[in-house]
Amino acid sequence: MTEKRNHENPKQRWPIEPETHRALPPREQPGYYPGYRTLDQQKAWDEATRRKVLERVEKIPPIRFFTADEAQLMAVIADHLLPQDDRVPARKIPIVPGIDEKLFHGRTEGYRFEKMPSNGNAYRLGFKAVEQMAMKSYGKSFLQLAWVEQEELLKSIHDGKPKAGADEIWAQMELHRFWALWMQDCIGIYYAHPWAWDEIGFGGPAYPRAYMRLENGEREPWEVNEKRYEWEAPEAVLSDPDEKETATHSEHPAQGQGGTH
Repeated sequence: MTEKRNHENPKQRWPIEPETHRALPPREQPGYYPGYRTLDQQKAWDEATRRKVLERVEKIPPIRFFTADEAQLMAVIADHLLPQDDRVPARKIPIVPGIDEKLFHGRTEGYRFEKMPSNGNAYRLGFKAVEQMAMKSYGKSFLQLAWVEQEELLKSIHDGKPKAGADEIWAQMELHRFWALWMQDCIGIYYAHPWAWDEIGFGGPAYPRAYMRLENGEREPWEVNEKRYEWEAPEAVLSDPDEKETATHSEHPAQGQGGTH
């Protein structure tokens, strides 16, 4: 399955400034809280909490469950499921290593649905299905497809109407639960990272300082005011029509871009 990734102009996937219709370039810190850094609050955390949070930035786990080809494929899939085109490369949150670590150690939610294989087997069956669908529908491997073709294929899984080529695989697991597994893992890894906290203005761990103003929805002394800006989803992605119309109201610019959300 080793293939060179399709190289298209990444600017086609940048969010759009509504008035000028120009692409908004990636930022070191996207979101509506410019200049805010959750890690600036680390002196208020206890040592165990501080060490755990800093590890998420400083220690990216090695790939031990996925093969090199699987990791490459999952990286592209993750870029569709939870786009980070609004982040500069150096500040992209590493999603695949986090998923790999979870699968390597066999960490689960503590249950498994009757009609679903183990999470690790589900991932590998899913990779096989994606490749077979790509070859059947486009005559090329998934990584060779144009971005919009990849979106079409993934959206067919999201919509519960997968493209032809992998019926025998989907017969082995429930399609909607497989999609949920993908999404939950990507979102869980992303929002456990301090850089994602910066993006949404989250103040970080509450222990031992605690939060004082939750009841009235007021800012804590260490939090900053939200500074919203308008943006629109680019045409190079397959966002749902309603999603594109309401994109300017999203609190996460990157999430509004994906055609497979």
